[in-house]
Amino acid sequence: MESAIVATRHGKVRGRILENGVSVFLGIPYAAPPVGGNRFREPRPPRPWDGVRDTVEYGPTAPKPGYPRPFDRLLPEPVVPGEDFLNLNVWTPDPGRSGLPVMVWIHGGAFRNGSGAVPTYSGANFARDGVVCVNFNYRLGVEGFAHFPDAPSNRGLLDQIFALTWVRDNIAAFGGDPDNITVFGESAGGMSVTTLLSLDLGLFRRAVAQSGAGNVAQTPEDAALVIAEVAARLGAEPTAASFAEIAPSRIIPAQAAVAAEVSMFPDAGRWGASTVRTAMSHVPVLDGDLLTRRPEEAIADGAGAGTDLLIGYNSEEFRFFLMPNGLADLITDEVLTPVASAWGVPRRVLDAHRDLHATPGEQLAAVISEALFRIPATRVAETHRARTWMYEFAWRSPVHNLGACHALELGFVFDTLASITPNGLAGPNPPQPLADTMHKVWVDYATTGAPGWPQYTPVTRQTRRFGDPDNPLVTAPNDHLRRLWHD
Repeated sequence: MESAIVATRHGKVRGRILENGVSVFLGIPYAAPPVGGNRFREPRPPRPWDGVRDTVEYGPTAPKPGYPRPFDRLLPEPVVPGEDFLNLNVWTPDPGRSGLPVMVWIHGGAFRNGSGAVPTYSGANFARDGVVCVNFNYRLGVEGFAHFPDAPSNRGLLDQIFALTWVRDNIAAFGGDPDNITVFGESAGGMSVTTLLSLDLGLFRRAVAQSGAGNVAQTPEDAALVIAEVAARLGAEPTAASFAEIAPSRIIPAQAAVAAEVSMFPDAGRWGASTVRTAMSHVPVLDGDLLTRRPEEAIADGAGAGTDLLIGYNSEEFRFFLMPNGLADLITDEVLTPVASAWGVPRRVLDAHRDLHATPGEQLAAVISEALFRIPATRVAETHRARTWMYEFAWRSPVHNLGACHALELGFVFDTLASITPNGLAGPNPPQPLADTMHKVWVDYATTGAPGWPQYTPVTRQTRRFGDPDNPLVTAPNDHLRRLWHD
């Protein structure tokens, strides 16, 4: 096996050289293990090492629950045991080069699942096409986002910032340009991207937010309701000191049960409105320190004005959550109205969708797709005070009645359709030409800052539609529905 050695600020690492010449370095620690005295604390630098550290296998992944069926087959979730899970992976065309564009991926998973070891997220094909690609793990669920009175909030976000700082300080050694970094992410990763954009960190030049925008943030009061329930199920106090005595393996089942209730039974009286409207239990918190307001509000006031943004959504996002498990068939008219209302859907929007979809389940999928994804993305695109482009992913999966659902675009963006099983989201024969097109757009954007279609403005609303060859560029898609939300 051919190898390559790179010197980082904490020590030398040895990676593998693939058959196409791409060099890959896996499991590099960017922070100290968040265990013992570091648990529920801000991330801290890793301990330097002597000699050369082998980085040829994925490092440990963050503690997390497994996905329930059938989602475990649709979204692979590798588990690598170990405490040193604040690690990252680098794919580079050639560590001997310089000035290459850099892309840094933030994985999704509702802030409680996911890792950089997911096969779909391999950066090998970005490196094949001239981009240094990085992805990383961060703390999830209670470990990363529970709001405690005796610990810093938003530890998972602090991990992300720590990883991006590592990239800025070390990526030149891998051939990358620290002044040409694009951060991109999907779902919770896309929400993280817009949150980081709103903080004006100066750590990246461009951003891509896929199926996640700036509407996600909990109030401290609502976050406290969630962790109090998790604590009650564990017989613990809702403090970091109490949870530090409990192993993650014990916390995760209680965390997962509460997360399921938050998403399945959206009760604002029990969980708080800011929790219910994200459909997630542990998310970034408005702690008054790192986050002082919702990201979309900060962006509307000018945050992120020095950073280009590509933002988009999939046409039928929420079908992912309702169709493969049969939940859509359980939605009745009596259930539809209160659930949609709890998620902030205006009655006029729901009435409009009753005429567009045949069943209450399909109506709910459509209105929550708008509430959680399309409308928040549109709001950010409308108000972002820098170059902005918008896209819609419209190709429909032939399996499980998924349609153009959440997470379906991932294999196309990374050009990793070959890693997706025939039973996966995209089915047995996903169109490689669409992956060729979409992957090239992401590469071009990271390299030149131009994805290849006109910028989005509140006047033109031009949107690139992937997977619709008859309408690759549309003006103001579904504008009548958008206006109903704005009204």
